[in-house]
Amino acid sequence: MIAFASRTGNVRYVASQLNVPIVEIAPELRITEPFILFTYTDALGAVPASVEAFMRDNSAHCVGIFASGNQNFGHDFFARAGDVLAATYHVPLLKKIDVRGTKADYEHMKQLYNDLMKVGYIQ
Repeated sequence: MIAFASRTGNVRYVASQLNVPIVEIAPELRITEPFILFTYTDALGAVPASVEAFMRDNSAHCVGIFASGNQNFGHDFFARAGDVLAATYHVPLLKKIDVRGTKADYEHMKQLYNDLMKVGYIQ
């Protein structure tokens, strides 16, 4: 499963294109099975508050992170929420995409998801 947060709809759109189980992050959501987090990046590289709160309660089951950002903000800030979350929760950052990404990004994300399924990390 992919648990995602989307403020502008870009992450929601990408998640919907992956054809894998997805769930949108909500304050009361608790996940008790392995999942990949898919987040946007707020402001200049910040982790969205809703994502931080979600990860405090659910990070034990997170096996990887996808992050969306905007390359217009520069290399240091591009999808930086993924870098911060990966370092904070000791989870691999699997992929960064620019805004809505490309079809090639979607295929790569699906492949990463399927690879984790094959080794039994996610369902």
